[in-house]
Amino acid sequence: MQATLTILGSGTSMGVPTLGCECHVCTSPDPRDRRLRTSAAIQWEDHCVLIDTGPDFREQVLREKIRHIDAVLYTHSHADHILGLDDLRPLTFHHPDGYLPLYADESSATIIERIFDYTFSTESKYPTRARVRMHRLEGQESVTIHGATFQRVPLIHGEQEVAGFRFGNAAYLTDMNIIPDASLPLLQNLDVLIIDALRKRPHPSHANVDQALHWIERLQPRRAWFTHISHDLHHADTESELPPLIRLAYDGLRIPIEL
Repeated sequence: MQATLTILGSGTSMGVPTLGCECHVCTSPDPRDRRLRTSAAIQWEDHCVLIDTGPDFREQVLREKIRHIDAVLYTHSHADHILGLDDLRPLTFHHPDGYLPLYADESSATIIERIFDYTFSTESKYPTRARVRMHRLEGQESVTIHGATFQRVPLIHGEQEVAGFRFGNAAYLTDMNIIPDASLPLLQNLDVLIIDALRKRPHPSHANVDQALHWIERLQPRRAWFTHISHDLHHADTESELPPLIRLAYDGLRIPIEL
């Protein structure tokens, strides 16, 4: 099944430009150096699945003219991945199933439900709350949505387990610095790999450029793109130092994939 993976946002938790910063990247005229918070959409036929709904979700969906969503997969519960959840509201009011399904692990789901208590509480009287329903997705479980299977891939983000996702010939691995050995078989034979590469310097919970290159060498995808990029990496300058089949993702990038 032919599909498109769209990078809704490729930036780190503070976004690029970063508030108060006037560095080379934050003042760059190259539109690829303007990075909203990291998120992605997978679209096929008349269907669309999102990975994360960060603070820039509304702007991203307007830019890409997304008018229907079938499900949202959450990687983890940090603010830059969940705080746009309330903007799902108008896309859920007339959802054909009555509720838009959300998928997250137990820890993330519990935090999301607490933050958005007025959305999930059975006692909520908020009349225009989002019509969403949370589903737990743990370990290496998968979910099939309109014929497309999304496989949860456990990753390590500092000291926390988070989720990456494998779908068809592609995988999306944001906010990670370690791929556990048990997850490696889930990431074989990839044509497309989207992987965290925050900056050149080491970071305690994100892969830097050298670590991302290590995982790309280990997994051997046909092509790879960096995401969750900070203002330490200038798009054109960084790409000039990389092998031709490894690029930096940018907001609005569309990659053909097979589901």
